[in-house]
Amino acid sequence: MALIKRSATAVWHGPLDKGNGTLTTGSKVLQDQPYSFKMRFENAPGTNPEELIGAAHAGCFNMEFSFLLTDAGHAPEKLETSAEVSFGPKDGGGFKIPKIKLEVVGVVPGMSEEKFKELAEKAAASCPVSGLLRPGLEQFELVARLA
Repeated sequence: MALIKRSATAVWHGPLDKGNGTLTTGSKVLQDQPYSFKMRFENAPGTNPEELIGAAHAGCFNMEFSFLLTDAGHAPEKLETSAEVSFGPKDGGGFKIPKIKLEVVGVVPGMSEEKFKELAEKAAASCPVSGLLRPGLEQFELVARLA
């Protein structure tokens, strides 16, 4: 299989605290989506990079987990994963993402809680987005349970 490429574009205007920008994905699912200092640091309505990282991580994890569950003979009816991306100042200035918490609740007929948690850990280790993010984190937390 050839290498798959995905793209996105970010445009920014002005100084950090008063400026604003737009985000557009190659698929145009997000097109000229506004983002700003207030959206990122003050919880103003709109999106921000950390929220998008969380969505990407949860989505990738769900696909990997679904594959592993199905491969183990227990195709999931539903996997609902939330991602909490912690963002804050770092020593010496600037900002960092020190922690990501994934919480998954699954509806998986015939699956034991123990096996569900085991495969969730495996999915968190093998999901490509996890592979990218986890080495830079101080803490990664996974909570997995059956509904």
